Amino acid sequence: MINKTDKNQERLVRHKRVRRKLAGTTERPRLCVYRSLNSIYAQIIDDVNGATLVSASTLDADVKKELAGKSKSEQAKLVGQTIAKRALEKNITEVVFDRGGYIYIGRVQALADGAREAGLKF
Repeated sequence: MINKTDKNQERLVRHKRVRRKLAGTTERPRLCVYRSLNSIYAQIIDDVNGATLVSASTLDADVKKELAGKSKSEQAKLVGQTIAKRALEKNITEVVFDRGGYIYIGRVQALADGAREAGLKF
């Protein structure tokens, strides 16, 4: 019998491996991405204090209004732009990008590109 691998379990292993080396500080917090089947979520986290500073997702009321008729990648780019705007309002200009164990392609890359276009540096 062939055992099917659990892709989410493999992602979590990759995420733990990356998180051993990657941490957000007060000066340079961590931009963390979570991607579900239908939505994408982003948080800017200060790991020193253990606090979420800014968050955005496709489920936010502000973002949801603009999502009609857009592909998932376009939605992710919009979430990236939104989180960057919210971060700049709180004087956060530089972050460390945590892709959450996902491969840097598709929606994760679109979110990162949107955040960079809106002014975040990483």
